[in-house]
Amino acid sequence: MPPFPPSLTLVHVVFSSRIAGGERHCIDLANAQAALGHRVHVIGTAGSAVQGALAAGVQFHGLKAPLFRGWRVAALARRLGADVCHGHLGPACKAVAHATRAARVGTLHVGYKTHHHARLDGLICVNRAQHDSLPAGDALAQVIYNWAPARDAAAPARPTDLRAELGLTPGQLLVGSVGRLHPSKGMDLLIAGFKAHAPADAVLAILGEGPDEAALKALAAGDSRIHLLGYRQDVDAALQAMDLFVSPSREEAFPLAILEAMRAGRPVLSTATQGPREMLAGQPARLVPVGDADGLGRALAEEVASLRALTPAARAVSYATAAYDRSNAVARTLKFYRDVLEHRAALALAQDDDEAYAPWQA
Repeated sequence: MPPFPPSLTLVHVVFSSRIAGGERHCIDLANAQAALGHRVHVIGTAGSAVQGALAAGVQFHGLKAPLFRGWRVAALARRLGADVCHGHLGPACKAVAHATRAARVGTLHVGYKTHHHARLDGLICVNRAQHDSLPAGDALAQVIYNWAPARDAAAPARPTDLRAELGLTPGQLLVGSVGRLHPSKGMDLLIAGFKAHAPADAVLAILGEGPDEAALKALAAGDSRIHLLGYRQDVDAALQAMDLFVSPSREEAFPLAILEAMRAGRPVLSTATQGPREMLAGQPARLVPVGDADGLGRALAEEVASLRALTPAARAVSYATAAYDRSNAVARTLKFYRDVLEHRAALALAQDDDEAYAPWQA
């Protein structure tokens, strides 16, 4: 079996035009791998915001149209001499499956789907439940937890004072959430629960953009306490201003926003989706049933009442986050690539042996 070089040519694929959790993970992983001396490329959609977030050592290749993306990804990966082609989110993983000359890896940012992931050589699961429910097959699989991406160097040098921006008085509590404005993220549940149960002087700030923006603004209409602030680069600074972070998702494999809230030391209230159940087990956080706006709102009101009795300094929470260390996760991902490369080589050798033996069986 041939030895693999210490420096690999790595091609990441992500087709999103905007940046959310899965895209941010891809960006940070690519940047970290380039910093370690690997030759790193990202294939995406032409004009994507992903390009602007990549480090100088990462080369971006934009596809101008979605037609024949699998074939085009395979051709480009072959031209780049890719050792590994790594897909992020379902459509990208489906395209990566065509790049048969490279080790084909996919991260299950959402979950396993046969038509997206069945033809890959390696699967990175972001929680234990994903790994345990995978169908049998030849693909290698490993749990590698996500991490809170490195703080964005392009963010404002002087942190935004979100409380001043929203005109809050010292006694008002700020509830916040960060995520894509999509039905799966449950921001409608948060708005409905907040309107029904939050104290009159509490304020809600939601950071993010997405297809549900107009519907959510309509749902929040008439309540001056609720602010949809759109996409922000200063997420870390905004989290520091929040008294309570809420993740209201209907489904969530491993939410980076919760990790960022944990890094910021914010109290966390989350629906009991797959990822948070594992991430927050044994942590000083609160889980509530999925899809229950009334229950979420009541829990939110109880948390706000408890926090009000504390000084701002006493509201900070300390979490155990060693399992979500960035350097360790990047190193484990690179080790997994090499395991997949060796596994592919072993399967090819076994197939060659079977084909050589076949005539004698006849």
